[in-house]
Amino acid sequence: MFQLPLRRLLLASLALAPLAHASRADEGMWLFNRPPLAEMKARYGFDASPEWMEHVQRSCVRVSTGGSGSIVSADGLVMTNHHVASDILEKLSSKERNLIEKGFWAAGLADELKCPDLHLDVLWTITDVTERIEGAAKGLGTAEAGAAKRKMQTQIEDEAKQARGLHCEVVTLYQGGRYHLYEYKRFEDVRLVFAPETQSAFYGGDNDNFEYPRYCLDATFFRIYENGAPLKAENFLRWSANGAADGELCFVAGHPGSTQRLNTVAHLEYLRDFAVPRATTRLMRAEVWLQTFSGRSAENARIARGDLFSVQNSRKVYVGRLSGLLDPQLFAEKRAAEEKLRAAVEANPEWKAKWGNAWEKIAQAQATAAILAPRYGAVGQGALSLGTDTFTFAKDILRLADELGKPSGERLREYGDAGLDALKNAIYSPAPLYPEFEMMRLEMALSGMAEALGGNDPIVLAALAGRSPRARAEECVKGTKLFDIAERKRLVEGGKAAVDACKDPLIELARALDPFSRQMRKKWEDEVTSVERENYAKIAAARFAVEGEKVYPDATFTLRLSYGTVKGYEQNGAPVKPFTTFGGAYAKAEERATEAAYALPKSWLDAKSALQLETPFNFVSTHDIIGGNSGSPVFNRAGEVVGLIFDGNIQSLVGNYGYSDVQSRSVSVDSRGILESLRSVYKADRLVAELEGSRAKR
Repeated sequence: MFQLPLRRLLLASLALAPLAHASRADEGMWLFNRPPLAEMKARYGFDASPEWMEHVQRSCVRVSTGGSGSIVSADGLVMTNHHVASDILEKLSSKERNLIEKGFWAAGLADELKCPDLHLDVLWTITDVTERIEGAAKGLGTAEAGAAKRKMQTQIEDEAKQARGLHCEVVTLYQGGRYHLYEYKRFEDVRLVFAPETQSAFYGGDNDNFEYPRYCLDATFFRIYENGAPLKAENFLRWSANGAADGELCFVAGHPGSTQRLNTVAHLEYLRDFAVPRATTRLMRAEVWLQTFSGRSAENARIARGDLFSVQNSRKVYVGRLSGLLDPQLFAEKRAAEEKLRAAVEANPEWKAKWGNAWEKIAQAQATAAILAPRYGAVGQGALSLGTDTFTFAKDILRLADELGKPSGERLREYGDAGLDALKNAIYSPAPLYPEFEMMRLEMALSGMAEALGGNDPIVLAALAGRSPRARAEECVKGTKLFDIAERKRLVEGGKAAVDACKDPLIELARALDPFSRQMRKKWEDEVTSVERENYAKIAAARFAVEGEKVYPDATFTLRLSYGTVKGYEQNGAPVKPFTTFGGAYAKAEERATEAAYALPKSWLDAKSALQLETPFNFVSTHDIIGGNSGSPVFNRAGEVVGLIFDGNIQSLVGNYGYSDVQSRSVSVDSRGILESLRSVYKADRLVAELEGSRAKR
């Protein structure tokens, strides 16, 4: 299941997208301010009007837990995936009321549950600010230029937020070739309306993750509230009466997290030989720790479920990525495309003078990254993260005290004025915290740091303070007062004086590691990030000169449009049909009756006679998606919902580096399957009526 952040195997040989290319087939994660109008018109005869594009843009939401969603009623009803919502469901759960296991349905508006730590962003405007950012760096050296660009990004965000009051982000596109200001309407009063049991949402469990056929009701509904009442949405996607048909053109609008399709060959080699294997090893290690913790009790399993799912999911993704990077055909195509672009640059003296050294500079940056990465990663890649909630509070409290004394543009980027409200809301989160789980996660991080760097490394010595990882974690978690929201508020509001005087062991741990983190962050930004941004901007300029601006940028967890068709594929010489049905789910349960992952929940067993078993349940399509697209709506030419993205098949996992429509497929819940399950299994008549266009009964 696709989701962000880190939350198969050997792939069949695929015709992957080259480094620089005109798009082919149904490829592309397209910007909303530069949609593929000509391609859609030529391939499918579809004209996407500006009004259609704006309506879709303002009907979609970015979910703060790391996924996508859409507004699907005039009363602010939002649809996303159960696995995107699972973090919130866990925070609303307790030992006595387990919403993950049992599900939830609000019979009336008054029963809808307010969600902690959740906000939804609707993209309102996009502005190209490339000239301002490039202008701030004019005439400066590489490191100084990188710092100047980061400062200007913060300045632009602060100015825009002050002028219009929206949530503002400057987004880096083409790895530095363009910069766009995205302004969002942010909604923070979000309430849970419906979630099924995990057993139906994640039917087949880890066994079936990234597989097809599937039989999952991976859907959850929230509602946006504004001024204490349901949002009166001006833009929303209506529900299709008929769903999608085999071969039908449809669209996906969502927030793909990240891709590296425009990377140089040297950069891909760094990922293949260093970054991806290291990440895979870390995930496998974390999976063992989380399984051990979960195995100690049913309550531990409930507490750790979200982390374990995320790690298992990410581990499969990274194994799939590594398999793709080890495919010689991928590198052959990437190398050929790169050589073609470089030859065009070399043949033009002016281009050669401006852009000719960019590839070597990026290769040098990757060599530097390989040296810096172990220490940079050991202290949270500049973010100073050790994977626990309470340490994150400590780090943010400590850094806020230091950063707020500086002008906004001179702070670490995440502490600029434009983001302070969201940061403080996170620090004051009322979500439940579990000391034993916090202790285990901190011990896991500290021992992992020692394993990566060695016991005598200064970072490790500072972190452990003469204790074992277990003893240090126990000391910090048992001794901290940061489980108390009031104490967190006291320290934030007390500023630097209060934090400097604080001897809380987690604050002390953050204080001990902060200098190392800042030092490594500066080195990474100066010697890796700034070099990449400067030289990828040159490569982007070369690509634009050769091909024009018809190449979509890599994914950046910002709103993108993909188009494609409902379409099956072949696997192992046999056809895979595009649709599954409810009847198939019951047949699967009978076939795998001895396996817990395939047991249908009681609600489904009781409802079998009431269900229309021929109803389409899940389907596959050729849409180009990646992690972060989870929860994206699938909709037709009329802008009507026909499905809900929740996964990709195993062949899609190489999509981080390229795309093929031969076997790669996105996997969705069919809109007809969602309605039928709501009506016949859960008796959620109010929700059904709202989705079908009737006003909900109050």
